[in-house]
Amino acid sequence: MKLFCWVFFYSFFIAFSFGASLEEDLSALKEASSFAQKEEAIAALSENYAQDDRFLRILEQMLAGNLYKIDDKLFFLSDSNYLEVIGGDPLTIDENNPPQKITINNRLRNVLRSALIAANLFASDPKTRLHAAKEALNNVEEKDLSLLKNAYEKESDETIREILAQSLAVLGARRYGAEDRLKTIVELGGYMSPKALTTLKELSAIEDEPYKEAIARSIEKIESKQSFYRALETLYFGLSAGSILLLAAIGLAITFGVMKVINMAHGELIMIGAYTTYALQQWAPNLIEYSVLIAIPSAFLVSAFVGVLIERLVLRRLYARPLEALLATFGISLILQQLARTCFSAQNRDVQTPAWMSGSFEINGFLSLTYNRFYILIFAVLVFALVMFLLNKTSIGLKVRAVTQNRSMAQAMGINTGFIDALTFGIGSGVAGMAGVALSQLTNVGPNLGQAYIVDSFMVVVFGGVGNLWGAALGALTLGELNKILEPFAGAMLAKILILVFVILFIQKRPRGLFPQKGRDAEE
Repeated sequence: MKLFCWVFFYSFFIAFSFGASLEEDLSALKEASSFAQKEEAIAALSENYAQDDRFLRILEQMLAGNLYKIDDKLFFLSDSNYLEVIGGDPLTIDENNPPQKITINNRLRNVLRSALIAANLFASDPKTRLHAAKEALNNVEEKDLSLLKNAYEKESDETIREILAQSLAVLGARRYGAEDRLKTIVELGGYMSPKALTTLKELSAIEDEPYKEAIARSIEKIESKQSFYRALETLYFGLSAGSILLLAAIGLAITFGVMKVINMAHGELIMIGAYTTYALQQWAPNLIEYSVLIAIPSAFLVSAFVGVLIERLVLRRLYARPLEALLATFGISLILQQLARTCFSAQNRDVQTPAWMSGSFEINGFLSLTYNRFYILIFAVLVFALVMFLLNKTSIGLKVRAVTQNRSMAQAMGINTGFIDALTFGIGSGVAGMAGVALSQLTNVGPNLGQAYIVDSFMVVVFGGVGNLWGAALGALTLGELNKILEPFAGAMLAKILILVFVILFIQKRPRGLFPQKGRDAEE
């Protein structure tokens, strides 16, 4: 018991003394008037407090331009409140003695960044060390050589060790006259990293034959890997674009296939789903992490309700007049756009992305897969599978397929075709609303959101085969991939024009699309 008391009081004394020492040593930073004096104060503090979380907080806030001083204390601004950097105590603002911001310049900003990297390279958290190692690679300098060597020797994580080794290789390749310079130049060729490629290109002006040849081989080696992974990235973005087109086209394929109605308001149903997501986040700002999950069924119900209203109030009177139905839905699309401007204004609205959908999975320096596009791709597959199950494995789906293939015969068999029309239009509209939820995570929400996808959706439906969901899926993925492949060479606008020309030429050869619809109605 006596030993325990001694240890406790000794630890308390050390902690108290350490905190007091930090507060005393901060006086040099508080009193510094020039950037040079601030730099000297940061360097002196870094020697003694590199692993102190309070000092690291000071560096972070100062680097962010968020550090202030009042009298003899330092504060940072958080949610409109000034908090003391040492104890976290809030500050009551005195109008006669306002906070003074501690300013920095570019040189001091680099000093702060280097101090943070040096401290975080030895942090206990692997994520912190990984981030610091990446920062060190992007800003590697000769003066960091001993620091990087020390960090490399002490590091146990293989991923972090590889990044640190790459930083050392970059320094070795730059070092003129070093014995292992040629070896490090060859070594850089094995890294899939923009930094390694940039460093080698900087050294390509060397005229010495052994070095020049090694640099050329290393550059060629990296660029071949870069081309391969860039192609994979393009395919991934094409799949993502195709999944968006699939979500937008599924509902259109269902309604167009069953009711033979060209719904020009389909894009606005997508817009309604996106605005539902935005409204949910405004209504429950504390549920941002769950807002997308809540918005999926909500958007389906809201868009489905609007779709059923459109079908019951307008379209059911115009089934025998397709041209007038097209004009009517075009007018409805204008009404819905204006309604969105009235309720939410004409300005685009930003929908927040939950943390679990933010960021990307970095496979290597040339290939990163963004989480939001990956989740949208999975979501599109699930929606497609659910709709296929509904149409092929349920009695409702059997009736929908019966109406699709032969409306008159289905009606003669006792199927309420009016109810099936309303239900089908509601399901198609609900799926469009869910497409809007997905789109809200990729772009801003505005009254014209749906107009950017209505033409592409019709192209997917016609290209794949009217009313055929497998055709819509294949058509969406094909057009999505083609668009992403053509964009780097032709630009976004010309790529869309080329795809439109391709679809027109394809329809000339196969007027009924990839997978023609079967049934008596389809042959008329």
